[in-house]
Amino acid sequence: MPEPMRSALVFGGSGQIGQAVIARLLAAGWQVAAVSRQPRAPQAGLRWLPGGFDGIDGLPVRADALFSLGPLDRFAHWYSRTRFDAARVVAFGSTSVETKQASADDHERDLAARLRAGEAGVFATAAGLGAGATLLRPTLVYGAGQDRTLTRIAAMAARSGFFVLPRGATGLRQPVHVQDLADAALAAIDSNAAAGQAYALPGGETLEYREMVRRCLLALRPPARLLEVPPPLFRLALAAARRLGRMQGLGDAAIGRMGEDLCFDAAPARRDLGYAPRMFRPTAAELGQR
Repeated sequence: MPEPMRSALVFGGSGQIGQAVIARLLAAGWQVAAVSRQPRAPQAGLRWLPGGFDGIDGLPVRADALFSLGPLDRFAHWYSRTRFDAARVVAFGSTSVETKQASADDHERDLAARLRAGEAGVFATAAGLGAGATLLRPTLVYGAGQDRTLTRIAAMAARSGFFVLPRGATGLRQPVHVQDLADAALAAIDSNAAAGQAYALPGGETLEYREMVRRCLLALRPPARLLEVPPPLFRLALAAARRLGRMQGLGDAAIGRMGEDLCFDAAPARRDLGYAPRMFRPTAAELGQR
């Protein structure tokens, strides 16, 4: 007899990680219910539930797996309030829980605090329900053309033909593809060792910030130039761009981290999830450029 079809309830299914996770679930034969505030067309194996954390129309009684692919703190609050019946829970946070906890930027410290509280809340609720929860912390995400770092860099470089970095942007980074994250999320469902654990999910290659940017620029058609200037000149150019309403998301703390190594160990995820992320070879389409 064929195995019974498994069911999943998904939050954040329209986001960059969510789209990849839903595609993987459908390809594996799952029945998926995904929550969305915007009307969306159903497809084979997928139905969209109108609503959000404050209320969901048609919420199922239970599911085999529960996925959180959006704001972790809001999901943790919803999960603790509803105590939804799912044997396995997979929730995405971020490595920012570690890299931004001592930031000089108030907003970044607040983000790290909310991520920590969200993780603790998911683990506590799952433990109280006898469910197995797994927290996944990706590094710099790319691949769907929706991220706020590499896709934004590519867009600015495509318009101008160049991108400017301060000299000394040599901090190490590990950009990770959304499809590798989706593979890890599905692997976590069937890994007994992953229950009650949190995993860093870096990409398959560690490279300097400036090299990461250079590869993004080379992926464009035509390729854009990377210009490295003295830090004082970069800050003057950045101030001018901000006055014009540009580069608003690039704060002083983020600039300072360009020279810092932000690296994470993938060994636990390789051991428990069979995690095998790809090297960083982005295409123009993966960076939102057609």
